[in-house]
Amino acid sequence: MEEEIRILIIYTGGTIGMIQDAKTGTLKPFNFEKINEQIPELSRFNYQLDFHSFDPLIDSSNTNPEYWVRLASLVEKHYESYDGFVILHGSDTMSYTASALSFMLENLNKPVIFTGSQLPLGVLRTDGRENFITAIELAAARENDLPVVPEVCIYFENRLMRANRTSKYNAENFNAFVSPNYPLLAEIGVYVKFERHNILKPNFKKLKVYKNLNSRVGILKLFPGITAELVHAILSVPDQQAVILETFGAGNAMTDEWFLNELKEAVDRGVLLVNVTQCMAGAVEQGKYDTSFLLKEMGVVSGYDSTTESVLAKLMFLLGQNLSLEKLKNKMNSSLRGEMSVE
Repeated sequence: MEEEIRILIIYTGGTIGMIQDAKTGTLKPFNFEKINEQIPELSRFNYQLDFHSFDPLIDSSNTNPEYWVRLASLVEKHYESYDGFVILHGSDTMSYTASALSFMLENLNKPVIFTGSQLPLGVLRTDGRENFITAIELAAARENDLPVVPEVCIYFENRLMRANRTSKYNAENFNAFVSPNYPLLAEIGVYVKFERHNILKPNFKKLKVYKNLNSRVGILKLFPGITAELVHAILSVPDQQAVILETFGAGNAMTDEWFLNELKEAVDRGVLLVNVTQCMAGAVEQGKYDTSFLLKEMGVVSGYDSTTESVLAKLMFLLGQNLSLEKLKNKMNSSLRGEMSVE
């Protein structure tokens, strides 16, 4: 007789877990012990579903690295007892949290599926019901007694995506997330169609959870007319260890002498600069144009086709390991969890 599949559902906060108060009309969190009243279909699953709610619940706008450590520690604590995990999270910063967990959970061999909704479960037209039910089904999916998706993912509106490849791009439509530079892991319609060649392979090593994150990271988004004062302020923050440069197109930046001097001074102080494109899709190709060749020459690291969310999480993860600058650069140039397309 097959063992019952066990799924742990972790509710951190966010729109999906809200219902409308009948008297005031305001949204409030509901008790997940009564989840079957909202989604009676859950009782039809032949899985053991257990629930853990954060106390207090966290609006995703208030998420931070300490919260990511709590979440990773929770997965670690229950890792051997469950076959998969579904994390209900606010959509606004879901890509940041899910990207962070993808790096923090090394040798992950079980599904960790993030989902949420644009409308609360207590609203008649909610997208949360389908997202929730399908996320559980994906977390429980097995083939030859092995999980089909042994990685950190985001499931939203019929699409399963690698977490560290996603960005939230729409605040109103149900298809809130996009994976611009990596194909889907699964499409869900009448049938669940897994794209197995896009999914990470399990390595069967023991799970290792990293809990030291270093948030001494900044983001400098370039724009026409940016001032020397603003660039200097961001690059010279005390104890700053890394700065993500959001550049134009394929990684291009202005070539004004003052700007290049500011970058060079930061590099000379040991600040790691990582070049990512502002474009939703595409990759940084440092050296393709003169406007990015100078960045490459001074030691700016290319983020290739990584998202800003993924690079931010990766930097916090790597900086927490107290690596030498050379090792840090090598790791940033390598794909650790499928977060970039690089040989």
